[in-house]
Amino acid sequence: MSASFSICATCGVEHSHPLPDICAICADDRQYLPADGVQRWTTLDELRDGRSVHLEEIEPRLFAMSVTPSVGIGHRPLLVQTDQGNLLWDPPGYIDDEAIQQILALGGIRWIAGSHPHMFGVQLEWAAAFDALVLVSERDAGWIARQGEAIQLWDDTLELAPGLTLYRFGGHFAGSSVAHWSGADGKGVMLSSDTFASNADKRTVTFLRSYPNRIPLSASTVQRIIAGIAELEFDRLYANFPPSITADAKAKVLHSAERHIGWVSGDFDDLT
Repeated sequence: MSASFSICATCGVEHSHPLPDICAICADDRQYLPADGVQRWTTLDELRDGRSVHLEEIEPRLFAMSVTPSVGIGHRPLLVQTDQGNLLWDPPGYIDDEAIQQILALGGIRWIAGSHPHMFGVQLEWAAAFDALVLVSERDAGWIARQGEAIQLWDDTLELAPGLTLYRFGGHFAGSSVAHWSGADGKGVMLSSDTFASNADKRTVTFLRSYPNRIPLSASTVQRIIAGIAELEFDRLYANFPPSITADAKAKVLHSAERHIGWVSGDFDDLT
């Protein structure tokens, strides 16, 4: 293993040596340990055997990254291109020369931001490859498992470039954040990560403390999150995993919030 860090095989997040007995991110009730309860660690050298990275432009100036075979949770990182620099949103737990060359061709990376601790990945390795800043909500600073000079803490709101701003809304984690981007067409794009995640029907989202363990957020927390997006306009929404919402996304998020609040408040108990 590397002399400096290893990667949790379950969540894909980098950890400094000496390693803990168990990954705190996976031991938390929002995540999970392997079925046999055994903590497993890996390294980039081990992961690079047979893996490939592909970037696909899913709309103008927005790229989705896929790592095959997947690493850790297997989420979908996103790259936003701006004239002031590019944002890597929710970095994966993997990096190689192929990925670096593909992103260099797109203008490199100026900022790296994990929306919450499940999405930190190998953020310092990405930062080193591009001399980029790693932006972490100060509310989630206690979850950082590998410290580095590239990490910069922020809170509540951080404008990166005209039309590209990070907002901390909390919920899933205290520091859970979204990236709001104007989009190439100016209609607005929400990178919601797990703050609110798109559903299979492609028309609604859900609000959970834990997605794999199905722990809901309270009505008051969802109300707070929705109050935070009230002034933001967005037509499309991209969460950690497909599918995406490709039109009228804000109205669909607001409708979903109303539905969620009603169900957890008991408004529809007569149907159960």
